[in-house]
Amino acid sequence: MTSSAQTARPGGRDRTTTLAWNTINVGDEVTPLEIPVTTTLIVAGAIASRDYMPVHHDRDFANSQGSKDIFLNILTTNGLCVRFLHDWAGPEAMIKKLSIRLGVPAYPNDPLRFEGTVTEKSAGDGEGVVEVTFKGSNSLGDHVKGTAVLSLLEGVEP
Repeated sequence: MTSSAQTARPGGRDRTTTLAWNTINVGDEVTPLEIPVTTTLIVAGAIASRDYMPVHHDRDFANSQGSKDIFLNILTTNGLCVRFLHDWAGPEAMIKKLSIRLGVPAYPNDPLRFEGTVTEKSAGDGEGVVEVTFKGSNSLGDHVKGTAVLSLLEGVEP
């Protein structure tokens, strides 16, 4: 179901509308998203995911382990990938599969820039499916690379 309520969203779409499958094409770019990586985001993400490893909240410990600072944990990275995909596709899109590989660390004060492309599209059983290949990068390189399969119900011919 598509809502007509308008809430400002980066990239021009509103936050309440889900993309229709028939409006998406292979090769379409996913609306880029930049996430400010702060100390608070790193610590809050670790606590929320019950990851109490000190490298995610204790700078001195992280330094003693050879890291220049605390860094984002994998579960927070997963959540940011899902946010990136939902900000583009909309709230009613269902992420059916998410496959990621971590790269360089994500440290405080070094934003993550997400970008992606639609790489496959198929339909069946009243469901439209798109595959997106994406990455989240910072000044050190690619923090995360992955693929996601999203299900969209709107715009699929019965």
